[in-house]
Amino acid sequence: MDTNRTSANPDLGGIAPTRDTVRIVPDSAGLERAATLLRDGGLVAFPTETVYGLGADATQATAIAALYAAKGRPQFNPLIAHVATLDQAKAEGVFNATALKLAGQFWPGPLTLVVPRHPDGTVCDLACAGLDSIGLRLPSHPIARYLIEKVGRPVAAPSANRSGHISPTTPDHVWDDLNTRIDAVLEGYASPVGVESTIIACLDDHPVILRHGGITREMIADCLGFECAEAGHSAGQSKPLAPGMLESHYAPHAKVRLDAGTLVTGEAVLLFGPDQPAGMDEATPRLNLSPRGDLTEAAANLYAYLRRLDRHGITGIAVMPIPDHDLGAAINDRLRRAAAPRP
Repeated sequence: MDTNRTSANPDLGGIAPTRDTVRIVPDSAGLERAATLLRDGGLVAFPTETVYGLGADATQATAIAALYAAKGRPQFNPLIAHVATLDQAKAEGVFNATALKLAGQFWPGPLTLVVPRHPDGTVCDLACAGLDSIGLRLPSHPIARYLIEKVGRPVAAPSANRSGHISPTTPDHVWDDLNTRIDAVLEGYASPVGVESTIIACLDDHPVILRHGGITREMIADCLGFECAEAGHSAGQSKPLAPGMLESHYAPHAKVRLDAGTLVTGEAVLLFGPDQPAGMDEATPRLNLSPRGDLTEAAANLYAYLRRLDRHGITGIAVMPIPDHDLGAAINDRLRRAAAPRP
């Protein structure tokens, strides 16, 4: 194992120790190897149904510090602890009736619940960014589920990319961002949902949607019988309650411009549906999230297409308007944060 792991600097911009990153096939031997790495304090990227996560043992502060350093992640941004069962989740957090109803409806799946921390919970303070609450998720991806069961402890797993950059939906995306910064990439197929989990805070009798994601607000309202309030982003140096709430996030290197009706010189274009912006010609780099205007297809393609357009050496990415209902709410949330002024 890498003996430099415990000296990692968790602050934003800290230098992570160099590691010999390996690719692991997710057969029984590979999953056992990945679980051993995590139990020993290592960093392993693995597929989930939303995006690829960067796993670390959530009970080990030194492993979490190494994860922050590998991502260049702000230490005040809390992590989601991934669990294998509802009982494991209830050992880490206090679930009220609303949280239990949501878990019963949407777990396993792309939903994170922020609940009060259990007084006897094992997830370390650093993973919770010093908060009295904890974000918990039970993923549905079979590789993720089997790996977490093998580890036998909660696994912190933010998106497996450099902090603020486009989230990864394939093992190659992870490799591009984190090769030499983590121990292993557990390879699988492309993430089918393509955007992160929905996050709901269940800290009192009034649940709040903190982040839109794979479970839509319409689905949540159908489950609870009422519409939840929605939180805005966390700007400046305040502590967010959950990941993905920073104003600037999910960003490519090129500047993102939303609701584009015309193109500016040097821009690529991210299309949705059959329409095209004025000024687009045969030389314009372009990708269409969904030529038929399907929001599920668009969500699955979002991050991969932003990465592909970003490689063209363009100055900006113009994004065509996308409907704001169902999964469109999550897509537009990510695009607004990608377009926000950079820190």
